[in-house]
Amino acid sequence: MTPSASGTPAWEQPDLPAEPPLHGMVTADVAVVGAGLAGLACAYHLAERDPGREIVVIDAEGPAAGASGRGTGLLGPRAGPAIDRAVQRHGPWAARRMHLASERAVKEVLDLCGRLDVPCGLRPGAQIMATRAPAGLASLGRRAGAYRALGLDVPELSGAQVRARVGVPYTAGLLHRTAATLDPAALTGALARACAAKGVRFHGRSPLLAVRAGERGGCELDFPNGRLHAGRAVLAVNSAAPSLGLPVGTIVPLEVYAVATAPVSDAAYEELGGFDGYAVVDVLPMAPYFRPLPDGGLVAGGGTVTLPAGLGTPRLSAARERAWAWLGRWVRSLHPELAHLPVTHRWSGRVGMTGDGLPVVGPLHGLPGVWYIGGCCGHGLAMSVAHGAHVAAALLGDPTPGDPLPWHRSAAPRMPVH
Repeated sequence: MTPSASGTPAWEQPDLPAEPPLHGMVTADVAVVGAGLAGLACAYHLAERDPGREIVVIDAEGPAAGASGRGTGLLGPRAGPAIDRAVQRHGPWAARRMHLASERAVKEVLDLCGRLDVPCGLRPGAQIMATRAPAGLASLGRRAGAYRALGLDVPELSGAQVRARVGVPYTAGLLHRTAATLDPAALTGALARACAAKGVRFHGRSPLLAVRAGERGGCELDFPNGRLHAGRAVLAVNSAAPSLGLPVGTIVPLEVYAVATAPVSDAAYEELGGFDGYAVVDVLPMAPYFRPLPDGGLVAGGGTVTLPAGLGTPRLSAARERAWAWLGRWVRSLHPELAHLPVTHRWSGRVGMTGDGLPVVGPLHGLPGVWYIGGCCGHGLAMSVAHGAHVAAALLGDPTPGDPLPWHRSAAPRMPVH
């Protein structure tokens, strides 16, 4: 991908449909703002199920330019707070439904990859939630108890069982079997191409400036060089919500970091679980994690976050350098053979965080026909696709299957952010 101040991801720039900037007055049945996985999934399902509907996708840059193209490609079952906290806040029945929904979301992405025939480095493989810290061990125990009580298939692993799989001295773990790793930029690009093949129009380099109810129905969206009038609009803008003043509660933009390495030896790759496609995520919040790449390298992420609001360019650049240096040292500590392993790529991306850890997927108050998707709290690869499909179904008038999930709401809690 194109180098920038926020680094260069390990993923190749995908082939994308033509996306000229939006100029003049444009009309559409549905406007989707945000060409990441959520927005593109929404547009794809709308176009597939209602081919006559005129759909336009607009992005401040282009497909895969934001969080969807700058992730680390971990496809795993997580939505909302950890399972034990979900039980406390929402009750056992809702917590169980939340987890099963996240597993379905993973399977839907796997199915989508098959239907799109996308060469995105997809590798089905388990995800291990592990720990080496006493606080993490306590957290792991609470989660294991919650999974057992809810009848969910998430087995516990001893330290020896974790080490047998990934060769790193963790003390315990939990095994999520419904998981995979992939190239998120390739998936996003393939989804954009599939949308274009179904007649969806694209406009890039067109940041949204304002949205309001239309004088004669529908909604109006302003861009630097034009205006769009649409019957419905989906704002899949995630952490850009605060800058647009959307009535979605508090969505905090946080910057997160990742690095990728050169290929390791076959022996080290095997010992780290690379041939089996394991990904390892520390159970503690914001702790580092790693996954193998198909070429024999590793990707590591986590470790630290930055609240970029109010930081000038020099301070933000310094924060990035510190985060990347720390991740490089951490990934080299995983195995003796990695002590001098070169870091080949380093990058950052923005995620949207909410105060209660739940996404926001719902219609906006005061803006009839306008929906928002965002606030996935760093767990957005699978759930973004699911959220896009959910909103498409709602726009098409499908009845909601069962009770709404806790993230099917119009706003997150408000909280002070300084």
